[in-house]
Amino acid sequence: MGDITGFLKIKRKEAGNRPLHERICDFSEVEQTLNSEDRMLQASRCMDCGIPFCHWGCPVDNLIPEWNDLLYRGDWRGAYERLHATNNFPEFTGRICPAGCEHACVLNINQEPVTIRENEVAITEKAFAEGYIKPVPPKKRTGRKVAVIGSGPAGLAAADLLNRAGHLVTLFEKDEKAGGLLRFGIPDFKLSKTVIDRRLDLMIREGLEVRTGVTIGKDIPFGEIVVQYDAICLAIGSGYPRDLNVTGREFKGICFAMDFLSAQNRVNAGLITETDREKSAEGKRVLVIGGGDTGSDCVGTSIRQRAASVTQIEILPKPPVERTSDNPWPYFGKILKTSTSHEEGCERLWGVSTIRFVGDGSITRGAEIEDVKWESVNGRYLMSAVPGTRRVIEADLILLALGFLHPVTDGLTYGSGVGLDNRQNIKVNDNQATNIPGIFAAGDAVSGASLVVNAIASGRKSAIEIDKFLRKND
Repeated sequence: MGDITGFLKIKRKEAGNRPLHERICDFSEVEQTLNSEDRMLQASRCMDCGIPFCHWGCPVDNLIPEWNDLLYRGDWRGAYERLHATNNFPEFTGRICPAGCEHACVLNINQEPVTIRENEVAITEKAFAEGYIKPVPPKKRTGRKVAVIGSGPAGLAAADLLNRAGHLVTLFEKDEKAGGLLRFGIPDFKLSKTVIDRRLDLMIREGLEVRTGVTIGKDIPFGEIVVQYDAICLAIGSGYPRDLNVTGREFKGICFAMDFLSAQNRVNAGLITETDREKSAEGKRVLVIGGGDTGSDCVGTSIRQRAASVTQIEILPKPPVERTSDNPWPYFGKILKTSTSHEEGCERLWGVSTIRFVGDGSITRGAEIEDVKWESVNGRYLMSAVPGTRRVIEADLILLALGFLHPVTDGLTYGSGVGLDNRQNIKVNDNQATNIPGIFAAGDAVSGASLVVNAIASGRKSAIEIDKFLRKND
């Protein structure tokens, strides 16, 4: 490393966020940026630790010490080239990744990890600003045609690598624009959609064909795709939401989180008007059921829609503030997470179960809840109700952010004969191949709902295996 004592002299310094009173009035990105000099100093904190656990903690195997060293030395171009060698979209992960690399950083033993995630996005933004990133179409085409179905992070990563390998790649997307849940799931205040458009434009200029508004299995029979293409990559995500089937579920005013979030993103993009949006939080008491990132996104979006109040509940117990003995470094810290949306104002309740929804006629008026406690019995955690804790949380809009069960398979996998596992995810072998020769799968469609960085890693692996398959059959 350029400065092996940098971590002793320089304290961790984060870029910080826009002022709360300002950011809740718009959907612009919350996170700010450090100046180049401070960012290079932060890179100097990457110590010569011998065994880079950050690399172990990164699903795409980023060469973190290497590009941190290049950044510290002021070689921004070299840093980007080293970063892009393992990650197709560092501008995405640098904004929305939970940074398992920082949890595994040796300096996190003292809770002062290197600002790896922020360094990553700073390197990429500098590369775009300085013009280091330019279209590089493949010099030679193989003539082989590949269809990538689904344009989320897994599909984008697979399409990018396959196109760079010289294959003729067509990316199919059922929605109006490409990007999957990057575009229609993650709020703009976390990931501006201009960031996605910038990368897509680059990929198109490198020869990628993108077809939007096309649902394979409906608009185009799956059999036609099989005949027209030499290989197929299914990257359709895991979009079937988990429901809460309790009394009162039919009341108006209860909807899935992703329907709520995608509608706001479409309003922001000018694809629909505010009057076209089916559900709005404006002036309403909002209850978010589910304590994960999607629930947090619902909180921030509701606040920006000027909700009267926001409450978020989670059935699991409140996480500890610090690591427990059974969750040591360098594993991902299972600790309390307070997002920027939470900072903007909401009541959070843990260890709470929803018993039923209450309403007035056909309109929801809230949810009856009760406290639950969790106990470990023979290595398994069992839940039991706490007597005398039932009460009603009043709400005019209830958002179900309970995760996802499996891919939406109607008309695609059922019609194709592609095998599914016992969780209804697409079943693949170690080479990402399905039971049908030439058909591969990647991302959440295989693993179940997971992180964007995991989807990118899966898409990259699928692309490598598809390339091997095509070249073996030359």
